[in-house]
Amino acid sequence: MAEQRSVESDDRQTTTYILQAWETLTRSTNECASLTDVKVMTHPILYFPAGMTVPDKFAELHKTCYVQIRSLPHTIKLMGDVKPEDLPSPGLLYLPNPYVVPGGRFNEMYGWDSYFIILGLLRSGLYQMALGMVDNFLFEIEHYGGVLNANRTYYMTRSQPPLLTAMIRALYEEGQSFADPKSALDWLESAYQAAEKYYDTWSQPYRLAGNTGLARYYDVDCGPVPELADDSHYFHDVIEWLLAHPNDDPGYLVKVNPSIDANGAEIHPALGCNPKTGVIRERAVVQGYRLTDEFYLGDRAMRESGYDSSFRFGPFCGSTHHYAPVCLNSLLFRHERDMSHFAELLGDKTDSQMWRSRADQRADAIHRYLWHEEAGLFLDYDFLHGRVSDYDYLSAYYPLWAGLATDHQAELLRKNLSLFERKGGLAMSSTESGMQWDEPYGWAPANWMAIEGLCSYGLHEDARRIAKAFLATIDENFISDATVREKYDVIEKDIRVHVTAGYKQNVIGFGWTNGVYLMMRELLGT
Repeated sequence: MAEQRSVESDDRQTTTYILQAWETLTRSTNECASLTDVKVMTHPILYFPAGMTVPDKFAELHKTCYVQIRSLPHTIKLMGDVKPEDLPSPGLLYLPNPYVVPGGRFNEMYGWDSYFIILGLLRSGLYQMALGMVDNFLFEIEHYGGVLNANRTYYMTRSQPPLLTAMIRALYEEGQSFADPKSALDWLESAYQAAEKYYDTWSQPYRLAGNTGLARYYDVDCGPVPELADDSHYFHDVIEWLLAHPNDDPGYLVKVNPSIDANGAEIHPALGCNPKTGVIRERAVVQGYRLTDEFYLGDRAMRESGYDSSFRFGPFCGSTHHYAPVCLNSLLFRHERDMSHFAELLGDKTDSQMWRSRADQRADAIHRYLWHEEAGLFLDYDFLHGRVSDYDYLSAYYPLWAGLATDHQAELLRKNLSLFERKGGLAMSSTESGMQWDEPYGWAPANWMAIEGLCSYGLHEDARRIAKAFLATIDENFISDATVREKYDVIEKDIRVHVTAGYKQNVIGFGWTNGVYLMMRELLGT
């Protein structure tokens, strides 16, 4: 009985922290706190869409926050129509409604974090905040070309895992954000139109994973990402690792010629990107070696995936853009099925059938290219070399969440939980690479996708066991540290991390962990 009281006490303390954290993590583009960006530390600039009238209240913001108010140079139809190098300096992109940020250095509204945050907001009764965040994404689609990685100018050339329709569906089915059923249906119709436009960004030719009929992650810009200014050693660390492991280098390193680049362009050895675009950015050089432009394309694609970094798509995921990933294509299947459902609700049976047909075609391609019967897992497909990856990754459970796996596949996935299950929850992989999205780290969003997927196939005992373990890890660390973190070592059940390259912090906040915690508690009936 005493132990039961202790567990309930831990639960209450963590829950109280989370409910208070929603306000702490709330930002709005008309407040000074939103403009701060430790990643680049430039003078704050707030950008508005081209042609949009700047509201009068932002004149006062200019005085109080010393922020420059600017407009984007032209209208954006597709993501990447305006690139960071088209602007004088990086800045925050205007959004009309308040939003919840993850925490720490992540002081903006993120594309996939927000899905898990919104689930938590709905569980907390903060319906209008959740509605405002989804409306912000609809605004991004209309004015910035799609759901962005986040609302900073250096994220304007890539998206994040497409969870928009899942957000729309969660909000619509909750119902309490709307005055009446008619207003809910009117909102759904406008959201449906925006989601259709967003889907087009995932259907562009550069998104195609060869001739598989599947999609890939891809950033339409090139070279080193600007947002790593506060982690300037990352690419140096990558080069040093590749130099120390030459047999594991897939060809990411190139010897620097002082006057002639590998592409034949005469440039400074530490500068360059794509001579055709004229983009020039500083690149890391170590012992006379630099990373290829192809590596930087893979690095950018990895950041769109949200899983940065691991060794899932080659060392440091430098080949991400050469793969049809399980996660992305499962989410696009879910997007297509959701759109079919929305069209049915809106009375458009023709559109509903069109979306269902698209979903069926994608499901066929996923089963053909991504399911590996012998391994009993969904695995990423290297379409450049025509082979299935042998890298066991927790994204194998996305097809359960999306509802496209067969019962037979679900049973094999259940049997393979031991590849990832640790005493503190599910680890991202069974490979300890030193990266934060590999073993031994467990992350709330990936744990939740697996848990909800298991539940949807009736595998409740497994789902509850994993949820209990992950919640215990959060609660036990909260007792000693009084914080909720972005990730956990699920082997040691600890918040201490030892990342060998890249982003090495374990941020406090933390938006998606807060949301998933509340969802898991609801699942367990606590």
